[in-house]
Amino acid sequence: MELLGTTTIFLLICISCLLLAATWRSTSQKGKQPPGPITLPLVGNIFQLNLWNLPESLKKLSEKYGPVFTIYLGPQKVVVLHGYDVVKEALIDQADEFSGRGTLPLLKKLFQGTGIVTSNGETWRQLRRFALTTLRDFGMGKKSIEERIQEEARFLVERIRNMHEQPFNPGNFLIHAVSNIICSIVFGDRFDYEDKKFITLIELLEENNRLQNSIHTQLYNFFPTLMDHLPGPHQQMIKNIEKVDEFTIEIIAEHQKTLDPSCPRDFVDAFLNKMEQEKGNSHSEFTVETLSRTTLDLFLAGTGTTSITLRHGFLILQKYPEIVGNMKENK
Repeated sequence: MELLGTTTIFLLICISCLLLAATWRSTSQKGKQPPGPITLPLVGNIFQLNLWNLPESLKKLSEKYGPVFTIYLGPQKVVVLHGYDVVKEALIDQADEFSGRGTLPLLKKLFQGTGIVTSNGETWRQLRRFALTTLRDFGMGKKSIEERIQEEARFLVERIRNMHEQPFNPGNFLIHAVSNIICSIVFGDRFDYEDKKFITLIELLEENNRLQNSIHTQLYNFFPTLMDHLPGPHQQMIKNIEKVDEFTIEIIAEHQKTLDPSCPRDFVDAFLNKMEQEKGNSHSEFTVETLSRTTLDLFLAGTGTTSITLRHGFLILQKYPEIVGNMKENK
């Protein structure tokens, strides 16, 4: 008992010293950084922020500390730019200095720093340049892509007609249609709306969209090492991405078997050709893993924004039916 008491006291002293050291380190750096609220050891300013409405919390802090201020998300120091003028100065007037991408532990865990979305520096520039060039070659931003869009629009209209004027939520219909246009460019073909693998892919990505707003996933960015060992929605997100990887890797493997280097059919074929060209470069960014992540990036970027825009378009047309009449007259 006496030994146990001595050990407990020793541990308490060690913990106190660590907390004091963390506090001293935080306060000693105050003069070298923008102002901000007082931080607590280990947890930083987490208890001063509403994690469910972070933008509002940051707005209130900017009113007190100005447009540039410092907060700590756990042990991670973050300098916040709040307001149009200061953001414009950083991202436009001094774009080169601020062009780097910050590291979010959860995104790093999910995407391993590969692909376009989570890469940085020269890796990002190479992948972005290749993606833009290749997508243009396959019709993105050109009149030729209209044929794919019109084809998918016909499938969508037929699907809506099959509802026989019954009420329905157009959300999934639009997501499936937009996803198919992306798939036709990236994978070379569209999927049937009832295809089980296609439906599963959409469901996994939609689930991750919901889970990323949970408190557990927010905490992961503050305490990644600790959260790695705790259950929660963040663990499900990781499993979902692994399943999505299986989907893309399977398609890539099929493309490798049927690849004709002289006649690339889609983005995947073009990437595989680039991999072959860079075969002798041990530091090449063009790998199967990067291809899998990049196709996922394109899928997410193209699907989410466009389907949401179309959903809002549906809502506007319902609210202002006279617009529909004008569209029919000017058809």
